[in-house]
Amino acid sequence: MGDPQNSRLRIDPTTHLPSVQSFGELSHFLRSAMADDESLQLADGMGNMAASIEAVLARLQRKPDPVALAPALIDLMTVLREHRSLVIALSPAWRGLYEYASYLAALNNFRVLIGQWLLPARTQSADNGATERPIGLEDFELIAWRLLGEGMLLIDMYEQLCRREAIDSSVAALDQAQVQKARHWWERLRR
Repeated sequence: MGDPQNSRLRIDPTTHLPSVQSFGELSHFLRSAMADDESLQLADGMGNMAASIEAVLARLQRKPDPVALAPALIDLMTVLREHRSLVIALSPAWRGLYEYASYLAALNNFRVLIGQWLLPARTQSADNGATERPIGLEDFELIAWRLLGEGMLLIDMYEQLCRREAIDSSVAALDQAQVQKARHWWERLRR
């Protein structure tokens, strides 16, 4: 994410690299200064997803029963759909990034997984039997961190693109000034 000294993330003392250790820290990072309105909206959406993911994780830690987990998963699915709609509506500058397609694929895969995890809950409540594939805390947490990491990478790459365009435009302005100086110098020589 850039130079650790200028990072908005906490620096891990063992690796001396920026680090996020909880979904709360991720939400805090995402709420920090962003490049523009779209970045801020995307970060807010990711923060909402992080909060919903934390709710599911809290239930998984207490009781990994799919039937008891279903309401939290449905809430997460709703937040995920809203966030996906936001991602699809981003400007073309975002869609030109490789990370955009990767993040959209990760969102779609996470949505499919949540749907698959919800199916056994519906089957179990109808049959009162055991589920075929319960949700594991480690599996869910790993997939959630991967998804949010993809989103952070997308935001970071977009911010780098914005900074690069700002630098390029300032260099172009500098070149115009140099051209003007050269013209003035040339005019003086011709007199």
